[in-house]
Amino acid sequence: MAITKGEQYFLDRIKQGDEQVWADFVSRYRGRLVRFARAKLPQREDAEDVVQETFIAFLRSIAKYRGECDLETYLFALIRRKIIDSYRSAGARKVCLIQDAWDSDHDEGSSDLLDVVESPAQTASWYARADEQQSLEKTVLADALSDLVDGLKKNLNFRDLQIIEMLFYCQIPNKDVAKRMGLDEKAVALIKHRHLKQIKENVARRLGACNRDASCGVRSAHDETHDAKRTTQDDPIPDSLLTDLWEYYRFSCPKRNTIGAYMLGTLEPDWHKYVEFHLKVLGCRFCQANLDDLQSQSQETQQEAFQARIMESTIGFLTRPT
Repeated sequence: MAITKGEQYFLDRIKQGDEQVWADFVSRYRGRLVRFARAKLPQREDAEDVVQETFIAFLRSIAKYRGECDLETYLFALIRRKIIDSYRSAGARKVCLIQDAWDSDHDEGSSDLLDVVESPAQTASWYARADEQQSLEKTVLADALSDLVDGLKKNLNFRDLQIIEMLFYCQIPNKDVAKRMGLDEKAVALIKHRHLKQIKENVARRLGACNRDASCGVRSAHDETHDAKRTTQDDPIPDSLLTDLWEYYRFSCPKRNTIGAYMLGTLEPDWHKYVEFHLKVLGCRFCQANLDDLQSQSQETQQEAFQARIMESTIGFLTRPT
């Protein structure tokens, strides 16, 4: 989830004004950003303008970028903000095709996606605490969600992963998730309850550890852990917060090389089935943009190879000047 060493190298060189590294950076991410923008802005000129504004916004905000997510995730957060700002409608906020099948009754929230982690709307007790504690709780909640997704992937429990994607990411109602998955609605509710409990316990444990580190021995570990549990496990986690964090960090999005392996048909069956769900059923537009970009690159490579083969086979037949 955090920035990698390779990305940190890019970042450091860009901050130093290295034009070649910046050109390489733009070339690396331009295609997938354009394809993501085209899903929202049918006119290519509009999509390219938004991508250009995204790269400008990246340079302007680079000093504030803390490396809490990888660079691709950060760029997608920036471009979503630009698209929402230029096209304010309910559909502009949706990031998965599956959401188009249901009406969304929840608040659209802030158009500035970078504010999601810094200053969300003040609703529910999770949002009503001191800024420092609020920021800490959102950070550990993001870590807990990441742990949950990583655990489900490690155990190849893609059924539950698909369910929580629809519940937490897309805010699809239990009954509709049950229908999509061929399950009883009560079964979906139990799965949701089990994973929410796991998330809350993870958050309480992390908050307890953080508070003990900051308590300087004034309070006991028992008191700090008790407070952490009281301020998390007794409070419902707002659905909008889960969705905002999921959209920002993209916990369940397959890595680009995994999408590439899916495209080539080299994934294990369980992984292939899940990535196909994520792309075609959930319809994640972030990952679809990556897939489209990889397919385009593959086609360009094939054309270049074909060109080289033609040149190699025909060069000997060129008329030589006498």
